[in-house]
Amino acid sequence: MAGISTKRRIWGWFFFDWASQPYNTLLITFIFAPYVKELIGDGSRAQSAWGFGIGAAGIVIAILAPVLGAMADLSGNRLRWIWGFSALYVVGAAGLWQAAPGDFNLILTLLFFAVGMIGMEFATIFTNSMLPDLGSREEIGRISGNGWAFGYVGGLLSLVIMLGFFAESATTGKTFFGLDPALGLNPELREGTRFVGPLTAIWYAVFMIPFFLWVRDPVPAAGRRGSVGQALRDVGQTLRTLPARPSLFAYLASSMFYRDALNGMYVFGGIYAAGVLDWTVVDTGIFGILAIISGALFAWIGGRADQRFGPKPVITACILLLGAVAVGIVFVGPTRVLGLSVPAGSALPDIVFYVFGAVIGAAGGVIQSASRTMMVRQADPERMTESFGLYALAGKATSFIAPLAIGTVTLISGSQQTGVSPLIVLFLLGLILLRWVKSEGDAAP
Repeated sequence: MAGISTKRRIWGWFFFDWASQPYNTLLITFIFAPYVKELIGDGSRAQSAWGFGIGAAGIVIAILAPVLGAMADLSGNRLRWIWGFSALYVVGAAGLWQAAPGDFNLILTLLFFAVGMIGMEFATIFTNSMLPDLGSREEIGRISGNGWAFGYVGGLLSLVIMLGFFAESATTGKTFFGLDPALGLNPELREGTRFVGPLTAIWYAVFMIPFFLWVRDPVPAAGRRGSVGQALRDVGQTLRTLPARPSLFAYLASSMFYRDALNGMYVFGGIYAAGVLDWTVVDTGIFGILAIISGALFAWIGGRADQRFGPKPVITACILLLGAVAVGIVFVGPTRVLGLSVPAGSALPDIVFYVFGAVIGAAGGVIQSASRTMMVRQADPERMTESFGLYALAGKATSFIAPLAIGTVTLISGSQQTGVSPLIVLFLLGLILLRWVKSEGDAAP
Protein backbone atom coordinates (compact mmCIF):
# COMPACT_ATOMS: atom_id res chain seq x y z
CA MET A 1 0.00 0.00 0.00
CA ALA A 2 3.10 2.19 -0.13
CA GLY A 3 2.71 5.28 -2.26
CA ILE A 4 -1.09 5.40 -2.01
CA SER A 5 -2.45 7.76 0.64
CA THR A 6 -5.09 6.67 3.13
CA LYS A 7 -7.51 9.25 1.73
CA ARG A 8 -7.12 7.86 -1.77
CA ARG A 9 -7.57 4.26 -0.54
CA ILE A 10 -10.78 5.31 1.22
CA TRP A 11 -12.09 6.94 -1.95
CA GLY A 12 -11.13 3.88 -3.96
CA TRP A 13 -13.10 1.74 -1.50
CA PHE A 14 -16.07 4.13 -1.80
CA PHE A 15 -16.11 3.51 -5.56
CA PHE A 16 -17.11 -0.13 -5.08
CA ASP A 17 -20.37 1.05 -3.53
CA TRP A 18 -20.81 3.53 -6.39
CA ALA A 19 -20.05 0.90 -9.05
CA SER A 20 -22.15 -1.94 -7.62
CA GLN A 21 -25.24 -0.03 -6.45
CA PRO A 22 -27.01 -0.12 -9.85
CA TYR A 23 -27.44 -3.88 -9.54
CA ASN A 24 -29.66 -3.25 -6.54
CA THR A 25 -31.23 -0.04 -7.84
CA LEU A 26 -31.82 -0.83 -11.49
CA LEU A 27 -32.09 -4.61 -11.61
CA ILE A 28 -33.37 -5.90 -8.28
CA THR A 29 -35.85 -3.15 -7.47
CA PHE A 30 -36.80 -0.30 -9.76
CA ILE A 31 -36.41 -1.15 -13.47
CA PHE A 32 -35.83 -4.78 -14.34
CA ALA A 33 -38.11 -6.44 -11.76
CA PRO A 34 -41.19 -4.38 -12.80
CA TYR A 35 -40.29 -5.09 -16.44
CA VAL A 36 -40.37 -8.83 -15.71
CA LYS A 37 -43.83 -8.34 -14.23
CA GLU A 38 -44.90 -6.65 -17.47
CA LEU A 39 -43.61 -9.57 -19.52
CA ILE A 40 -45.24 -12.22 -17.34
CA GLY A 41 -48.46 -10.21 -17.07
CA ASP A 42 -49.75 -11.50 -13.75
CA GLY A 43 -48.33 -9.72 -10.68
CA SER A 44 -48.74 -12.67 -8.29
CA ARG A 45 -47.10 -15.10 -10.71
CA ALA A 46 -44.23 -12.68 -11.33
CA GLN A 47 -43.71 -12.12 -7.58
CA SER A 48 -43.71 -15.87 -6.97
CA ALA A 49 -41.24 -16.65 -9.80
CA TRP A 50 -38.94 -13.79 -8.76
CA GLY A 51 -38.95 -15.09 -5.19
CA PHE A 52 -37.96 -18.60 -6.18
CA GLY A 53 -35.17 -17.34 -8.47
CA ILE A 54 -33.65 -14.97 -5.91
CA GLY A 55 -33.96 -17.64 -3.22
CA ALA A 56 -31.99 -20.15 -5.29
CA ALA A 57 -29.14 -17.67 -5.78
CA GLY A 58 -29.16 -17.00 -2.04
CA ILE A 59 -28.63 -20.69 -1.29
CA VAL A 60 -25.49 -20.76 -3.48
CA ILE A 61 -24.13 -17.65 -1.74
CA ALA A 62 -24.85 -19.05 1.72
CA ILE A 63 -22.99 -22.31 1.04
CA LEU A 64 -19.84 -20.80 -0.45
CA ALA A 65 -19.42 -17.43 1.31
CA PRO A 66 -17.60 -18.44 4.53
CA VAL A 67 -15.34 -20.94 2.76
CA LEU A 68 -14.21 -18.42 0.17
CA GLY A 69 -13.69 -15.85 2.91
CA ALA A 70 -11.50 -18.25 4.86
CA MET A 71 -9.48 -19.03 1.72
CA ALA A 72 -8.92 -15.33 1.16
CA ASP A 73 -7.73 -14.87 4.76
CA LEU A 74 -5.29 -17.76 4.32
CA SER A 75 -3.88 -16.49 1.03
CA GLY A 76 -4.03 -12.79 1.95
CA ASN A 77 -5.10 -11.76 -1.56
CA ARG A 78 -8.63 -10.37 -1.60
CA LEU A 79 -8.20 -8.35 -4.78
CA ARG A 80 -7.78 -11.49 -6.87
CA TRP A 81 -11.16 -12.72 -5.67
CA ILE A 82 -12.79 -9.34 -6.33
CA TRP A 83 -11.54 -9.46 -9.94
CA GLY A 84 -13.10 -12.89 -10.45
CA PHE A 85 -16.47 -12.06 -8.95
CA SER A 86 -16.55 -8.76 -10.82
CA ALA A 87 -16.43 -10.79 -14.04
CA LEU A 88 -19.52 -12.74 -12.92
CA TYR A 89 -21.27 -9.45 -12.12
CA VAL A 90 -20.62 -8.04 -15.58
CA VAL A 91 -21.57 -11.23 -17.48
CA GLY A 92 -24.77 -11.74 -15.47
CA ALA A 93 -25.95 -8.14 -15.80
CA ALA A 94 -25.15 -7.89 -19.53
CA GLY A 95 -26.99 -11.15 -20.21
CA LEU A 96 -30.32 -9.62 -19.17
CA TRP A 97 -30.46 -7.92 -22.57
CA GLN A 98 -31.94 -11.15 -23.95
CA ALA A 99 -35.23 -10.70 -21.97
CA ALA A 100 -37.22 -9.63 -25.02
CA PRO A 101 -41.02 -9.49 -25.26
CA GLY A 102 -42.53 -12.23 -27.43
CA ASP A 103 -39.52 -14.48 -26.90
CA PHE A 104 -39.17 -14.26 -23.13
CA ASN A 105 -37.30 -17.12 -21.46
CA LEU A 106 -37.93 -16.83 -17.70
CA ILE A 107 -35.46 -19.58 -16.73
CA LEU A 108 -32.58 -18.09 -18.75
CA THR A 109 -33.39 -14.62 -17.42
CA LEU A 110 -33.33 -15.81 -13.81
CA LEU A 111 -30.07 -17.68 -14.50
CA PHE A 112 -28.30 -14.56 -15.79
CA PHE A 113 -29.73 -12.54 -12.93
CA ALA A 114 -28.48 -15.09 -10.38
CA VAL A 115 -24.97 -15.16 -11.88
CA GLY A 116 -24.69 -11.39 -11.61
CA MET A 117 -26.16 -11.33 -8.12
CA ILE A 118 -23.71 -14.01 -6.93
CA GLY A 119 -20.83 -11.96 -8.35
CA MET A 120 -22.05 -8.82 -6.60
CA GLU A 121 -22.60 -10.49 -3.24
CA PHE A 122 -19.23 -12.26 -3.17
CA ALA A 123 -17.34 -9.14 -4.26
CA THR A 124 -19.10 -7.30 -1.42
CA ILE A 125 -17.82 -9.83 1.13
CA PHE A 126 -14.23 -9.08 0.23
CA THR A 127 -14.62 -5.31 -0.04
CA ASN A 128 -16.46 -5.14 3.31
CA SER A 129 -13.62 -7.02 4.97
CA MET A 130 -11.29 -4.18 3.95
CA LEU A 131 -13.18 -1.64 6.10
CA PRO A 132 -10.99 -2.09 9.24
CA ASP A 133 -7.90 -1.25 7.15
CA LEU A 134 -9.25 2.23 6.37
CA GLY A 135 -9.51 3.82 9.81
CA SER A 136 -9.63 3.39 13.57
CA ARG A 137 -12.45 1.62 15.40
CA GLU A 138 -14.03 5.01 16.09
CA GLU A 139 -13.74 6.18 12.47
CA ILE A 140 -15.11 3.20 10.58
CA GLY A 141 -18.77 4.02 11.31
CA ARG A 142 -18.43 7.37 9.57
CA ILE A 143 -16.39 5.85 6.73
CA SER A 144 -18.98 3.12 6.22
CA GLY A 145 -21.84 5.65 6.22
CA ASN A 146 -20.06 7.92 3.76
CA GLY A 147 -19.40 4.96 1.46
CA TRP A 148 -23.02 3.89 1.56
CA ALA A 149 -24.20 7.46 0.86
CA PHE A 150 -21.76 7.72 -2.05
CA GLY A 151 -23.10 4.44 -3.42
CA TYR A 152 -26.67 5.72 -3.19
CA VAL A 153 -25.69 8.81 -5.21
CA GLY A 154 -24.28 6.50 -7.88
CA GLY A 155 -27.50 4.50 -7.87
CA LEU A 156 -29.53 7.71 -8.15
CA LEU A 157 -27.51 8.98 -11.11
CA SER A 158 -27.77 5.64 -12.92
CA LEU A 159 -31.54 5.58 -12.32
CA VAL A 160 -32.01 9.11 -13.68
CA ILE A 161 -29.98 8.19 -16.77
CA MET A 162 -32.02 5.02 -17.24
CA LEU A 163 -35.39 6.72 -16.79
CA GLY A 164 -34.54 9.84 -18.76
CA PHE A 165 -32.81 8.32 -21.77
CA PHE A 166 -33.55 4.62 -22.06
CA ALA A 167 -36.52 3.05 -20.17
CA GLU A 168 -39.56 3.58 -22.37
CA SER A 169 -43.19 3.48 -21.30
CA ALA A 170 -45.02 0.38 -22.52
CA THR A 171 -47.87 2.59 -23.75
CA THR A 172 -46.16 5.63 -25.29
CA GLY A 173 -42.71 4.29 -26.15
CA LYS A 174 -41.19 7.45 -24.66
CA THR A 175 -38.82 7.87 -21.73
CA PHE A 176 -39.60 9.93 -18.63
CA PHE A 177 -38.09 12.96 -20.41
CA GLY A 178 -40.46 12.42 -23.34
CA LEU A 179 -37.66 11.18 -25.59
CA ASP A 180 -37.22 8.15 -27.81
CA PRO A 181 -34.79 5.65 -26.25
CA ALA A 182 -31.19 6.74 -26.85
CA LEU A 183 -28.72 5.02 -29.18
CA GLY A 184 -31.49 4.24 -31.67
CA LEU A 185 -32.94 1.50 -29.46
CA ASN A 186 -36.31 0.16 -30.60
CA PRO A 187 -39.14 0.90 -28.13
CA GLU A 188 -41.43 -1.69 -29.73
CA LEU A 189 -38.94 -4.40 -28.77
CA ARG A 190 -38.45 -2.73 -25.36
CA GLU A 191 -34.77 -2.33 -26.15
CA GLY A 192 -34.58 0.84 -24.05
CA THR A 193 -35.72 -0.95 -20.90
CA ARG A 194 -33.71 -4.08 -21.72
CA PHE A 195 -30.58 -1.91 -21.96
CA VAL A 196 -30.69 -1.76 -18.15
CA GLY A 197 -28.61 -4.97 -18.09
CA PRO A 198 -25.77 -3.79 -20.34
CA LEU A 199 -25.83 -0.33 -18.71
CA THR A 200 -25.42 -1.90 -15.27
CA ALA A 201 -22.50 -3.99 -16.55
CA ILE A 202 -20.78 -1.03 -18.24
CA TRP A 203 -21.30 1.20 -15.20
CA TYR A 204 -19.64 -1.36 -12.94
CA ALA A 205 -16.69 -1.98 -15.27
CA VAL A 206 -15.95 1.74 -15.64
CA PHE A 207 -16.34 2.82 -12.01
CA MET A 208 -14.39 -0.09 -10.54
CA ILE A 209 -11.27 1.40 -12.15
CA PRO A 210 -10.55 3.74 -9.17
CA PHE A 211 -11.06 0.82 -6.78
CA PHE A 212 -8.50 -1.35 -8.53
CA LEU A 213 -6.07 1.57 -8.94
CA TRP A 214 -6.16 2.82 -5.33
CA VAL A 215 -7.11 -0.11 -3.07
CA ARG A 216 -4.39 -2.54 -2.02
CA ASP A 217 -4.20 -5.55 0.27
CA PRO A 218 -1.52 -5.75 2.94
CA VAL A 219 1.42 -7.83 1.71
CA PRO A 220 0.61 -11.47 2.60
CA ALA A 221 2.94 -13.39 4.85
CA ALA A 222 5.31 -15.76 3.09
CA GLY A 223 4.04 -19.29 2.64
CA ARG A 224 0.35 -18.48 3.11
CA ARG A 225 -1.92 -20.61 0.94
CA GLY A 226 -5.67 -20.64 0.66
CA SER A 227 -6.44 -24.34 0.19
CA VAL A 228 -10.04 -25.49 0.18
CA GLY A 229 -9.34 -28.14 2.81
CA GLN A 230 -7.76 -25.74 5.24
CA ALA A 231 -10.52 -23.20 4.64
CA LEU A 232 -13.18 -25.83 5.40
CA ARG A 233 -11.37 -26.80 8.60
CA ASP A 234 -11.10 -23.15 9.68
CA VAL A 235 -14.77 -22.48 9.00
CA GLY A 236 -15.76 -25.65 10.84
CA GLN A 237 -13.69 -24.61 13.84
CA THR A 238 -15.22 -21.12 13.80
CA LEU A 239 -18.76 -22.51 13.65
CA ARG A 240 -18.07 -24.96 16.50
CA THR A 241 -16.80 -22.16 18.72
CA LEU A 242 -19.62 -19.70 17.95
CA PRO A 243 -21.65 -20.63 21.07
CA ALA A 244 -18.64 -19.58 23.14
CA ARG A 245 -18.93 -16.10 21.61
CA PRO A 246 -22.54 -15.24 22.51
CA SER A 247 -22.49 -11.64 21.27
CA LEU A 248 -21.19 -12.62 17.82
CA PHE A 249 -23.59 -15.57 17.73
CA ALA A 250 -26.58 -13.38 18.61
CA TYR A 251 -25.56 -10.69 16.12
CA LEU A 252 -25.20 -13.13 13.24
CA ALA A 253 -28.62 -14.57 14.06
CA SER A 254 -30.24 -11.14 14.45
CA SER A 255 -28.78 -9.77 11.23
CA MET A 256 -29.76 -12.98 9.46
CA PHE A 257 -33.42 -12.14 9.99
CA TYR A 258 -33.57 -8.36 9.69
CA ARG A 259 -31.34 -8.22 6.61
CA ASP A 260 -33.40 -10.94 4.98
CA ALA A 261 -36.54 -8.89 5.63
CA LEU A 262 -34.91 -5.73 4.23
CA ASN A 263 -33.74 -7.58 1.12
CA GLY A 264 -37.29 -8.83 0.72
CA MET A 265 -38.47 -5.21 0.66
CA TYR A 266 -35.89 -4.32 -1.98
CA VAL A 267 -36.48 -7.39 -4.12
CA PHE A 268 -40.27 -7.16 -4.13
CA GLY A 269 -40.86 -3.42 -3.81
CA GLY A 270 -40.96 -2.81 -7.56
CA ILE A 271 -42.99 -5.91 -8.39
CA TYR A 272 -45.40 -5.17 -5.53
CA ALA A 273 -46.07 -1.61 -6.69
CA ALA A 274 -46.41 -2.73 -10.30
CA GLY A 275 -48.87 -5.49 -9.42
CA VAL A 276 -50.93 -3.92 -6.61
CA LEU A 277 -50.95 -0.25 -7.67
CA ASP A 278 -50.53 -0.92 -11.41
CA TRP A 279 -47.42 1.23 -11.63
CA THR A 280 -45.39 1.37 -14.84
CA VAL A 281 -41.60 1.06 -14.99
CA VAL A 282 -41.42 4.87 -15.08
CA ASP A 283 -43.70 5.21 -12.01
CA THR A 284 -41.54 2.75 -10.11
CA GLY A 285 -38.42 4.60 -11.19
CA ILE A 286 -39.73 7.88 -9.73
CA PHE A 287 -40.45 6.00 -6.52
CA GLY A 288 -36.86 4.80 -6.65
CA ILE A 289 -35.48 8.32 -7.04
CA LEU A 290 -37.28 9.45 -3.88
CA ALA A 291 -36.10 6.38 -1.96
CA ILE A 292 -32.49 6.79 -3.08
CA ILE A 293 -32.32 10.52 -2.27
CA SER A 294 -33.64 9.71 1.19
CA GLY A 295 -31.19 6.82 1.49
CA ALA A 296 -28.16 8.89 0.51
CA LEU A 297 -28.98 11.68 2.94
CA PHE A 298 -29.71 9.40 5.87
CA ALA A 299 -26.78 7.05 5.22
CA TRP A 300 -24.51 10.08 5.65
CA ILE A 301 -26.38 11.18 8.81
CA GLY A 302 -26.46 7.60 10.07
CA GLY A 303 -22.70 7.26 9.71
CA ARG A 304 -22.24 10.16 12.08
CA ALA A 305 -24.82 8.75 14.49
CA ASP A 306 -22.93 5.45 14.37
CA GLN A 307 -19.66 7.23 15.20
CA ARG A 308 -21.28 9.05 18.14
CA PHE A 309 -23.61 6.43 19.64
CA GLY A 310 -22.29 3.16 18.23
CA PRO A 311 -24.04 0.86 15.75
CA LYS A 312 -26.43 -1.01 18.08
CA PRO A 313 -28.90 1.82 18.88
CA VAL A 314 -28.81 2.88 15.22
CA ILE A 315 -29.70 -0.64 14.08
CA THR A 316 -32.47 -0.92 16.68
CA ALA A 317 -34.14 2.31 15.57
CA CYS A 318 -33.99 1.25 11.92
CA ILE A 319 -35.55 -2.16 12.61
CA LEU A 320 -38.47 -0.46 14.38
CA LEU A 321 -39.04 1.89 11.43
CA LEU A 322 -38.78 -0.85 8.83
CA GLY A 323 -41.05 -3.16 10.80
CA ALA A 324 -43.69 -0.43 10.96
CA VAL A 325 -43.45 0.03 7.19
CA ALA A 326 -43.78 -3.74 6.64
CA VAL A 327 -47.04 -3.68 8.59
CA GLY A 328 -48.25 -0.64 6.67
CA ILE A 329 -47.51 -2.13 3.22
CA VAL A 330 -49.94 -5.00 3.84
CA PHE A 331 -52.73 -2.46 4.32
CA VAL A 332 -52.12 -0.31 1.22
CA GLY A 333 -54.06 -1.09 -1.94
CA PRO A 334 -55.84 0.77 -4.73
CA THR A 335 -59.11 1.08 -2.74
CA ARG A 336 -57.94 0.91 0.89
CA VAL A 337 -55.18 2.73 2.77
CA LEU A 338 -54.36 1.63 6.32
CA GLY A 339 -57.92 0.42 6.88
CA LEU A 340 -59.63 3.42 5.29
CA SER A 341 -61.63 3.13 2.07
CA VAL A 342 -60.62 5.46 -0.75
CA PRO A 343 -62.42 6.08 -4.04
CA ALA A 344 -61.21 4.36 -7.20
CA GLY A 345 -58.50 6.39 -8.89
CA SER A 346 -57.47 8.16 -5.67
CA ALA A 347 -53.85 9.30 -5.54
CA LEU A 348 -53.63 8.56 -1.79
CA PRO A 349 -52.39 4.94 -2.14
CA ASP A 350 -49.60 6.14 -4.44
CA ILE A 351 -48.65 8.98 -2.08
CA VAL A 352 -48.54 6.65 0.94
CA PHE A 353 -46.37 4.18 -0.95
CA TYR A 354 -44.01 7.00 -1.95
CA VAL A 355 -43.68 7.87 1.75
CA PHE A 356 -43.02 4.22 2.57
CA GLY A 357 -40.34 4.20 -0.11
CA ALA A 358 -38.59 7.20 1.41
CA VAL A 359 -38.59 5.54 4.85
CA ILE A 360 -37.30 2.25 3.41
CA GLY A 361 -34.54 4.12 1.59
CA ALA A 362 -33.54 6.09 4.69
CA ALA A 363 -33.65 3.27 7.24
CA GLY A 364 -32.34 0.70 4.77
CA GLY A 365 -29.20 2.65 3.96
CA VAL A 366 -28.47 3.41 7.61
CA ILE A 367 -29.02 -0.15 8.84
CA GLN A 368 -26.78 -1.68 6.18
CA SER A 369 -23.99 0.78 6.87
CA ALA A 370 -24.24 0.32 10.66
CA SER A 371 -24.46 -3.46 10.25
CA ARG A 372 -21.07 -3.76 8.61
CA THR A 373 -19.43 -1.58 11.28
CA MET A 374 -21.08 -3.76 13.94
CA MET A 375 -19.61 -6.81 12.22
CA VAL A 376 -16.13 -5.28 12.42
CA ARG A 377 -16.61 -4.84 16.19
CA GLN A 378 -17.73 -8.46 16.59
CA ALA A 379 -15.11 -10.09 14.34
CA ASP A 380 -11.66 -11.54 14.96
CA PRO A 381 -9.25 -9.00 13.38
CA GLU A 382 -7.02 -11.80 12.12
CA ARG A 383 -9.89 -13.51 10.28
CA MET A 384 -11.83 -10.54 9.00
CA THR A 385 -12.70 -11.88 5.54
CA GLU A 386 -13.86 -15.19 6.98
CA SER A 387 -15.95 -13.22 9.48
CA PHE A 388 -17.59 -11.28 6.66
CA GLY A 389 -18.07 -14.62 4.92
CA LEU A 390 -19.98 -15.76 7.99
CA TYR A 391 -21.82 -12.44 7.90
CA ALA A 392 -22.80 -13.21 4.31
CA LEU A 393 -23.72 -16.74 5.38
CA ALA A 394 -25.93 -15.26 8.09
CA GLY A 395 -27.49 -12.99 5.51
CA LYS A 396 -27.92 -15.76 2.95
CA ALA A 397 -28.46 -18.86 5.10
CA THR A 398 -32.02 -17.64 5.44
CA SER A 399 -32.01 -15.31 2.44
CA PHE A 400 -34.22 -17.80 0.68
CA ILE A 401 -36.78 -17.57 3.51
CA ALA A 402 -38.13 -14.12 2.62
CA PRO A 403 -38.30 -14.71 -1.16
CA LEU A 404 -39.60 -18.27 -0.83
CA ALA A 405 -42.02 -17.36 1.96
CA ILE A 406 -43.32 -14.40 -0.03
CA GLY A 407 -43.49 -16.53 -3.16
CA THR A 408 -45.33 -19.33 -1.33
CA VAL A 409 -47.77 -17.12 0.60
CA THR A 410 -48.48 -15.14 -2.57
CA LEU A 411 -49.10 -18.37 -4.51
CA ILE A 412 -51.41 -19.80 -1.84
CA SER A 413 -53.33 -16.59 -1.12
CA GLY A 414 -53.36 -15.23 -4.65
CA SER A 415 -52.74 -11.80 -3.07
CA GLN A 416 -49.57 -9.74 -3.33
CA GLN A 417 -50.56 -7.79 -0.22
CA THR A 418 -50.91 -10.90 1.94
CA GLY A 419 -47.80 -12.31 0.28
CA VAL A 420 -45.41 -9.76 1.84
CA SER A 421 -46.60 -10.37 5.42
CA PRO A 422 -43.66 -12.73 6.30
CA LEU A 423 -41.42 -9.63 6.42
CA ILE A 424 -43.11 -8.52 9.65
CA VAL A 425 -42.12 -11.74 11.44
CA LEU A 426 -38.51 -11.52 10.21
CA PHE A 427 -38.03 -7.97 11.49
CA LEU A 428 -39.49 -8.96 14.86
CA LEU A 429 -37.09 -11.91 15.22
CA GLY A 430 -34.13 -9.68 14.36
CA LEU A 431 -35.14 -7.14 16.99
CA ILE A 432 -35.54 -9.77 19.72
CA LEU A 433 -32.13 -11.36 19.07
CA LEU A 434 -30.37 -7.98 19.02
CA ARG A 435 -30.99 -7.77 22.77
CA TRP A 436 -28.10 -10.19 23.44
CA VAL A 437 -25.56 -8.33 21.28
CA LYS A 438 -22.80 -6.35 23.01
CA SER A 439 -21.87 -3.15 21.19
CA GLU A 440 -18.14 -3.84 21.57
CA GLY A 441 -18.32 -7.59 20.97
CA ASP A 442 -17.49 -10.51 23.23
CA ALA A 443 -14.30 -8.88 24.45
CA ALA A 444 -16.38 -6.23 26.24
CA PRO A 445 -17.01 -6.77 29.98
